[in-house]
Amino acid sequence: MKETWKEVVHRQRISLAEQLRTPLGRLAELSADVWGDREALNIVLSGHFDKIPYCMFLYAVDTQSIQASDNFCQQGLMPGHYGRDRGHRPYMREAVPAWGFLLSDAYLSQRANRPSVTALQVIRRGNETVGFIGADFDLRDLPVTSEHYEESNQWRQIKGDPAIRGTVFQQCRIDSQMDSNMESAIAILEDLITERGLFQAVVHFSSSRATAWFLDDPYRYRILDC
Repeated sequence: MKETWKEVVHRQRISLAEQLRTPLGRLAELSADVWGDREALNIVLSGHFDKIPYCMFLYAVDTQSIQASDNFCQQGLMPGHYGRDRGHRPYMREAVPAWGFLLSDAYLSQRANRPSVTALQVIRRGNETVGFIGADFDLRDLPVTSEHYEESNQWRQIKGDPAIRGTVFQQCRIDSQMDSNMESAIAILEDLITERGLFQAVVHFSSSRATAWFLDDPYRYRILDC
């Protein structure tokens, strides 16, 4: 049986998480030993940046979402981020699972307005959680770990505009899931066009779905729905 596109995305997320959990877990252990010492923490993060595959930015935050280190990128230290409050960022509002590792949903970065994801690894001293290692990733830098999703030949029903479904004779426009995430949807669409070979798309905001055509398979369309 062919995978649905959501199953393909889920499998890609699992693949990325498996690559990140071990190096981030080791980094969290080393950070726990120097927690509270900004300079020592910076040294630990700097020395292990290259061990985090595809990483764009690396940093540490405390349990109040206040940054406890500086930022690090491929070019080295990025001053000006120590003490930054990250509590309003989407990944800090997600619940970290009991095993201490979270790969966030996609969101738009503040720096470049780019579709991104963040991995959070809990830092523990004994049984106490003292903070988190944060690693940011630009979706452009992440590998595509599977072929394009192939549309199923089996019949399926896609739910349309909830206004039409609910009150056929009293139709009115009701905001959909895509409406409430329009900024993210447009940014992801731009990324698909500029980086992933999308050359044509029909986007239905009312019903939260898109029909897409890609350069490497131009005669086949794919339907993506929420």
